[in-house]
Amino acid sequence: MSSLEQMYQQVILDHAKHPHGRGLVAVAGDGLAGESHQVNPTCGDEVTLRVAVAPAADGGAPTVSGVSWEGQGCSISQASTSVMTELVTGRTLDEVARLDATFHDLMASRGKGLDDEDAEDSLGDATAFTGVSQYPARIKCALLGWAALKDSLARSGALAG
Repeated sequence: MSSLEQMYQQVILDHAKHPHGRGLVAVAGDGLAGESHQVNPTCGDEVTLRVAVAPAADGGAPTVSGVSWEGQGCSISQASTSVMTELVTGRTLDEVARLDATFHDLMASRGKGLDDEDAEDSLGDATAFTGVSQYPARIKCALLGWAALKDSLARSGALAG
């Protein structure tokens, strides 16, 4: 195993042991909120994710002001949701959509990573899941939290027209 693979493995283990955003938080304030429960039927991983969206201020775009979640399952699903929580909080909805698309591209790379270095850099710790993309059965684990986020945003009404 290369030192890069070891570092990636350590990032996943750290996030699985000390997940960011774990523990559902009630959403208060003027913004929008949505919640989604997702299950990976092939392995039983589950996540319930709640998202808060702050309204656009001063002509800016709405932003993800908070993500909280509860889940159970393998270290990949739990760590990916943790990394995603950290990555999208404070980002505009357009930025979140780009990160989602980039992470999906990474999961389709079959372990090769992305050709676009800037896109890969935008993922931060999420690049640790490059190796996961070599295992089709594990890709669904890594994408579970992302599916919950996308559905939560849709349920919040933040993605409407």
